[in-house]
Amino acid sequence: MGGGGKIAYPKEVWSPAGGWYSRPANWKVNTAIMGAFVIGIAGMAFSLSAEREYRDKMPEPGRFFPSRYWSRQIREHEAQQAAKNES
Repeated sequence: MGGGGKIAYPKEVWSPAGGWYSRPANWKVNTAIMGAFVIGIAGMAFSLSAEREYRDKMPEPGRFFPSRYWSRQIREHEAQQAAKNES
């Protein structure tokens, strides 16, 4: 019972994934570095997208609209509307 030990495998086999039963010593550091890299690229793409966003029609006041928080055009429009309403 218990299935026995690991299967014998040749030591000279190389593969990009690391071969059988691979567990590189620095896998946690490599994973953290690549995670930070992916998050950084995604953040830059989000920033560029938000900067270039353009709307022909503004959302209704009071309605939930997620891009209201990062779209410069919508924030400026709402600031103008608030200034107009205060006057």
